[in-house]
Amino acid sequence: MAMHDLDMTHVNPETRKLTKSGLPLARLGYGGAALALVAATGVLEGYELFLASAILSYAIAAMGLNVLMCYNGQLSLGHGAFFAIGASGAAICIDRFAVHFALTPIIAGVVGMGAGWLIGKPALKLEGVYLALATFGLAIATPTVLRSDLFSEWTGGVQGLFLLINPAPEWTGLDLDQSIYVAVVLYFLIFAFVTLRLVRGLNGKAWIATRDNPIAARAMGFDVTRAKTRAFVFSVLACSVGGALSAVAVQFVAPDSFPFFLSISLFTAVVVGGLCSPLVGPLLGASFIVMVPNLTEEIWQGGSWAVYGAFIIVIMAIQPRGLAGMLAWVRAKVTATSNND
Repeated sequence: MAMHDLDMTHVNPETRKLTKSGLPLARLGYGGAALALVAATGVLEGYELFLASAILSYAIAAMGLNVLMCYNGQLSLGHGAFFAIGASGAAICIDRFAVHFALTPIIAGVVGMGAGWLIGKPALKLEGVYLALATFGLAIATPTVLRSDLFSEWTGGVQGLFLLINPAPEWTGLDLDQSIYVAVVLYFLIFAFVTLRLVRGLNGKAWIATRDNPIAARAMGFDVTRAKTRAFVFSVLACSVGGALSAVAVQFVAPDSFPFFLSISLFTAVVVGGLCSPLVGPLLGASFIVMVPNLTEEIWQGGSWAVYGAFIIVIMAIQPRGLAGMLAWVRAKVTATSNND
């Protein structure tokens, strides 16, 4: 099945009418979701805040990878490497230069974008499974490079780095977990806004045109190479920032914390969450890869990954568009029922 067959960017006329008439309601929904995330600061505590921070961190990374895979049609199995670069960059900033934790994702994002641009320019000459294999090789090599003698002085080698993070000022009334969560929510909202603006704007049109028919895209005046590079760099930026926020949430970073399986998990988050669902899909997919492994361990100790794999198979069999597709199907059924009544 081709990736564009799972595309949620194409809607039928009836759905388009509902979308146009429901736009203010959609904006109200986004605003309500944002307020709910902020309000959760005073509701959740301890481990719950940690889980929420982890989910939002992975959701940011999944947003970027979703842009690359669905909107631009490129297949990557190596974005765990950029997640690791972002996390390591944030750890070095905190450990060596005492940078405030809320600023480290910006620095990590810039470093990740630079690495993404250097790697993306030659890598994007490849397509399909060849690009997937090249990026997968990057994911395999990155942990070894980070713990090598060349970087071990900065990354802590196999022992890693424990991060000393100070909470927000006392006048805010926030403890350490709340301070980290608020910072993660802020970055998540920023990336949610930017992602929506990109995919619904000229960049999104260029990405989709390049994905569907590069020759036609060139005829329409789009720079195909630039479109691919922008999508790749944005996906790297998102993964780097997500990695930095994850490192802050865990307060520990080691090269071995980022095996190649992390890239598979990010890929899983995008596909299971729902391809071309710019916000809901990544959020649901991130919740899946963070929460389900813990739940499956309770279902079958020692065989949790078998249950995890079974969940993925069932979801893909029921709805190839993932969890976001399931929600869209349920919403369509409810809307149709209410209209009939």
